[in-house]
Amino acid sequence: MRWLLLIIITLLVDVYAYQAFRTLNRSALLLVLYFFITAVVVGSFIYKLYTSNGNFFSALGVEFGVFLAVFLAKLVLVLFLFGEDISRFFIGIFHLSSGEFFKTPGRRKFISTLALGVASIPFLGVLYGIFKGKYDFRVLNYTLYFDDLPDAFDGYRVAQISDIHSGSFDNKEKVEYGIDLVNQQNADVLFFTGDLVNRVASEMEDWTNTFSALKAEDGVYSILGNHDYGDYAGWNTKEEKAENLQRLKNIHKEMGWDLLLNEHRYLKRGVDKIAVLGVENWGKGHFKKAGDLEKAGKNVADADFKIVLSHDPSHFQEKIKNNKKFYHLTLSGHTHGMQFGIEIPGFIKWSPAKYRYKNWVGIYQENGRYINVNRGFGYLAFPGRVGMWPEVSVITLKKGTKPVS
Repeated sequence: MRWLLLIIITLLVDVYAYQAFRTLNRSALLLVLYFFITAVVVGSFIYKLYTSNGNFFSALGVEFGVFLAVFLAKLVLVLFLFGEDISRFFIGIFHLSSGEFFKTPGRRKFISTLALGVASIPFLGVLYGIFKGKYDFRVLNYTLYFDDLPDAFDGYRVAQISDIHSGSFDNKEKVEYGIDLVNQQNADVLFFTGDLVNRVASEMEDWTNTFSALKAEDGVYSILGNHDYGDYAGWNTKEEKAENLQRLKNIHKEMGWDLLLNEHRYLKRGVDKIAVLGVENWGKGHFKKAGDLEKAGKNVADADFKIVLSHDPSHFQEKIKNNKKFYHLTLSGHTHGMQFGIEIPGFIKWSPAKYRYKNWVGIYQENGRYINVNRGFGYLAFPGRVGMWPEVSVITLKKGTKPVS
C-alpha cells in the first residue's frame, strides 16, 4: 500500500511539473524521456527499500538522495505553476463577472523558464550534498570565558565531535581525512558525544582501527547516544540486544576511548582540575532516558568547574540549565542541524531543526551556563548534507570576562 501511495503522489507531482517543460518543448521525445527518468529514479528507490531487509537506514542511500533531489525540484515547479494557474483563474473570473469576453491566456514561457531556473537550485544543492557535502568537514572555533576557570586551564583547548553514524559511511579515505583534521587541531582533550552507529555494533567492524587514530594529550572521552542502544534494530531476545550493547561498549575501549556511563572523570593540571561528567542518553519525548546527571555528578563538589557530555540538547533545557549544581559547559549533538540549512555568519542561521530544538547548533548561553550543539561528524537517513556541514568543534577555555569588542 505504501508503495502505491508513493507512486500516486509522485505521479501527480510529475504530471503537473511536466507542464513547465511542455510549455517550452512539446516533442513526444521529451515526454518519453521525462517519465522514463522519473520511473528509473522512483524505481531505484523502491527497489532499495524492498531489498533492505528491514534496515531502514541502509535503505536511505544514494537512491533516496537522488529521488529527493528530483522530487524537490518538481515541487518547486508545481508551486510556480499552481500560482500561475490561480492567477489565471481569478483573472478569468474577473472578466466573466464584468461581462467581457475573455480568453484565458496560455501558460507563459517566462513563468516556465523562471520555474525551471529556480527548481535547479534545490536539485543541484541536494546533489552536491550527497556527493560532496557529507564529507565537507569544517572546523568551528569558539572561545568561552569563565571567571571561575582554574588558573592552570586558562587557554585549555577542547575538541568535540558527535554523531559518527558509522553505518552510513561509504568512503574510508574521506573519513580518514576528517579524523586527520581532528588530530591537526592539537586539542588538549577530545570528547565524542554519542551515536557511534545507526543500529548495531557490527557497523563499527570496518571502522574501529580508523577511529582508533583519534588522539588528544589528555585522552578521548565518549558517551552513548540514542542510536547506540540497539533500539532501532530487531532482536530475537533481550540477551541478544544486551550483547550488542556490551559489544559497542567494548569497541569504545578497544579504540582507547574512555566511555562514561553516568560517571565522571577529572582532568588535572597540577593542583587544578576540571570535572567531566558523561551521562547516558536522555532525550525529551519518546527518546531513551537512561541519563542520570545526579549519579554522574556524585562526589563532584559544587565549587568544581564542570563539563557535561550529554548527547541530546533537550537534556540541557530540561535538567541542566536550572540544576542546583552549576554546570559550566554542556556538550551535545543529536540534531545534525537536520543536515540541511542556511548559514551566513552574522546574517542568518536557519534549519528546520530550530522548530524542534531550542538549542540546535552552535553555542548558546542560558543562566550563565553554556551549551555547544555539534552538527555531527557523519550523517543519517538523508545521505548528504546541505548547508549544515560535518563539524569539528574546538572550544578554547579562557579565565576572566569576555572582552568588550
